Amino acid sequence: MPTNIILMPLFGQVLLTFIMWVVMYKTRIGEMKAKKIHPQKLVDKTKAKELLIGVAGPADNFNNLFEIPVLFYLLTIVIYITQSGDKILLGLLTAFVISRYIHSYIQATHNTVIWRFKVYSFGTTLIWVGWAVLGFKLFS
Repeated sequence: MPTNIILMPLFGQVLLTFIMWVVMYKTRIGEMKAKKIHPQKLVDKTKAKELLIGVAGPADNFNNLFEIPVLFYLLTIVIYITQSGDKILLGLLTAFVISRYIHSYIQATHNTVIWRFKVYSFGTTLIWVGWAVLGFKLFS
């Protein structure tokens, strides 16, 4: 397996983060214009949450993309540096990124909590399994 292929899911995750950044700003600006909210009224997160209720999903999702995905980024880089990539780890990383796309879609649209939680739990489990597989490969 080519060494660089393990980085493909990483680029997919970065693309998702960019997409959600665009969605977040587009929806926020749209709601600000519709409600005639002056930008200075959004001086901190608390005020933004109070005034921009209709677009909380994309903003919350953008923040979520810097939580568990940090472990994904670190896992990917450690795999790359140690040249430990294989089809199993590539599959786990790819499945995680797909789960994040689904999670983002759910949170930014209908935001059904039980489905969002199930997808989140599945994706997070993939990362824990990935770390376990890597640990086994490196230390056994």
